[in-house]
Amino acid sequence: MQKQQLPLFIEKDEDDFYVVECPLFDGCYSQGKTLDEALTNIREVLNLVLEEKGGKEILESYQPKELSLHTITI
Repeated sequence: MQKQQLPLFIEKDEDDFYVVECPLFDGCYSQGKTLDEALTNIREVLNLVLEEKGGKEILESYQPKELSLHTITI
């Protein structure tokens, strides 16, 4: 399978853990005490998701032309 970049949301929670989510897949999230640990953990979760047929189909259809993240203060 060709390597593909995937979007991730990363937040540091109130307990100082990094929480990482891949919005392409339902329930695809992990955490770690450090950013490196959190990224290692989400990579493992993604590998499990991609072993399933539905995960492979989502990945094959994912071809964004542009991706950005914006925040707004209200």
